[in-house]
Amino acid sequence: MFDIDPFILARAQFAANISFHILFPSITIGLGWILLFFRLRYTMTGDTHWENAYHFWVKIFALSFAIGVVSGITMSFQFGTNWPGFMERTGNISGPLLGYEVLTAFFLEATFLGVMLFGKNRVSNKVHLLACSLVAIGTTLSAFWILSLNSWMQTPTGYVIEDGVFYVDSWLAIIFNPSFPYRLAHMLIASMLTAAFLVLGISAWRMRMKVDGPATAKVFKAMTVIAMIFAPLQVFVGDLHGLNTFEHQPAKVAAIEGVWETHSGVGFTLFGFPDEETRTTRFALEIPYAASLILTHDINGEIRGLNEFEGEHPPVAIVFWSFRVMVGIGMLMILVAWWSGWQLFRRKQKPGVWLLRAASWMTFSGWVAVLAGWYVTEIGRQPWIVQGLLTSAEVVADHSSGIMLSTFTGYMALYVFILISYIATLRYMATKPAASLMAMNQVPGQSTQPIAAARG
Repeated sequence: MFDIDPFILARAQFAANISFHILFPSITIGLGWILLFFRLRYTMTGDTHWENAYHFWVKIFALSFAIGVVSGITMSFQFGTNWPGFMERTGNISGPLLGYEVLTAFFLEATFLGVMLFGKNRVSNKVHLLACSLVAIGTTLSAFWILSLNSWMQTPTGYVIEDGVFYVDSWLAIIFNPSFPYRLAHMLIASMLTAAFLVLGISAWRMRMKVDGPATAKVFKAMTVIAMIFAPLQVFVGDLHGLNTFEHQPAKVAAIEGVWETHSGVGFTLFGFPDEETRTTRFALEIPYAASLILTHDINGEIRGLNEFEGEHPPVAIVFWSFRVMVGIGMLMILVAWWSGWQLFRRKQKPGVWLLRAASWMTFSGWVAVLAGWYVTEIGRQPWIVQGLLTSAEVVADHSSGIMLSTFTGYMALYVFILISYIATLRYMATKPAASLMAMNQVPGQSTQPIAAARG
């Protein structure tokens, strides 16, 4: 009855799981530090607007954290049910790295999240600040261990193989493998941008709906500064990450660039349609020499083509297009951030209508960029699960197409339901008048028009 390859379904199911899961850590890693910033600003200035901002956003942090934890557990089950060979062959390395994440990061987050959420009036301000700090550090440590394992799968070092099983030769070489520093920096910056544009976008939307207060404007300005700093920084770190990938995973880079034949002075393809049957990129629109210049810092630099890796390179079209989506969103982030900065700081004006619209449209831009980047990383490693050593096909479970299709359909239905519910919850919270607006409304002599308008 079902004629779909169960291996393809297993990959699609894991892709769905990890795509859904990564949405929420990509928010909480950055938002944890933003919440700490709000608390520090309140402590240093006594300005209650920062406290109001903290109380609004900590609820969204808690909701995102809860969904991220639960969806992460699902992924652990997937290793056992769909990819048992992976843990059998690499468990001596992947098992401890996943365990370190639970011991050093998750316990830290879970323990102090309760103080962060419910301890404001039960502990001193110093203890509450400490709890906020430890939760932020915990989310970052979690990323550290997960990305260490993922990077080891991309650039494996520090191992020995006996009878097909991987054993540890050097933990330092495993943890700090060649691509790890670049991948960790790239992901942490991406998380900060994802959280900043989420906060910026919802703040802009509240301003448009006229349910904002003084705290909303302060938060909008702070997120503009974060985006102005981190968006260009991501371009610099992304370039370093690309150079590292060019050195260790040339087939992935060839797919990103849509380069089929090895040659020098390669142009960067802005637009085109990679065709694996004819092994060409049709209707390619190129910037001459740009790919060689970016990847080798020499306009005549040589780039190895996909034909050198025939049978051992990733699906080209999805990697090619995912990269362009990621870069395109990154350029839009820079544009909106600097537009906002120019209006707020250079012209010292309030955000205009078009800026607020643009910022609202960018609310979930971080999600799009993170997913596109993740597809470049993960699909770009195929057909390998451990680069150059172990293929995905070698470790997949022997399930039927019917079982795989039914579980895949169930996961997708659940994820779509949760995602719609999550966005609807954010929208509901954003439509409520800001606490700083309510406080302003209670001050004698202040206008009551904004709150009246907000309600209706």
